[in-house]
Amino acid sequence: MLSILLTGLFHIRFIDVIDVLLVSFILYELYNLLRGSVSINMFFAIVALFFIWRITDALQMELLREILGAFFSVGIIALFIIFQPELRQFLLTLGKPDFIQRRRRRFLFWHFSDVSPYTVDIDKIVHACQKMSNAKEGALIIITRQHELRNIKDTGQYINADISVELIENIFFPNSPLHDGAVIISRNKIMAARCILPLSKSPKLTANLGLRHRAAVGVTEQSDAIAIVVSEQTGKISYSEDGELTKNVQPVALRDFLEEMLQVYSHERKKENQADPSLSQDIL
Repeated sequence: MLSILLTGLFHIRFIDVIDVLLVSFILYELYNLLRGSVSINMFFAIVALFFIWRITDALQMELLREILGAFFSVGIIALFIIFQPELRQFLLTLGKPDFIQRRRRRFLFWHFSDVSPYTVDIDKIVHACQKMSNAKEGALIIITRQHELRNIKDTGQYINADISVELIENIFFPNSPLHDGAVIISRNKIMAARCILPLSKSPKLTANLGLRHRAAVGVTEQSDAIAIVVSEQTGKISYSEDGELTKNVQPVALRDFLEEMLQVYSHERKKENQADPSLSQDIL
């Protein structure tokens, strides 16, 4: 038995190592996707049954091997039905433009930096959020990156206007025809308003979380967009990115986050702040 194992060990090919690493990566991503949900128990059970099936095959336990083999061959359709929401979310995550970039910013000693900057008037967006926060006016702003979110834009009213504090305030002013739904900002333009977003079903979110916050998390789960939420009840500002929600942030922290995520380095704004320090206090 030991000789057989040693013989097999010395015949491991490089492609076998790649095969194991890819399978491990897929299982790890599926585990992260299912973690915290009731489906995680079924996931562990299926993985355990699969390994038992392979062991029975290696030990030539004919009866148990045939039973488990029939289960996996016929039950694959049932597995797709059971895990349909999770598989859909997994494929959406896998299809994000920045999926590889987020997990492999570098390989060994090589660093990859192929992300192009996104030009956005951050200060105007943050200033509008601060004013709506002070007035306790609810708002939901989506900033697109590589995903243009065309299907979501089609659910709302096209605007295609330059970003301005006054326009954002007017859109979300109570009883305004466009205040319900989300504003989509793409290519430094307010492209659409009153857009309908998918709601997140993540078990990590608390039960008392409002629809705006769930919609913000939902759209960032399915795309590489950034969502900003102003609570109508409390006036507090939150943002969501990659399905993670950060609540109760200050305008300065929001600006820093947007500059980091969008890779905006506005040298002109820095020069203006140096020339007139009072300008840097506008959104503090």
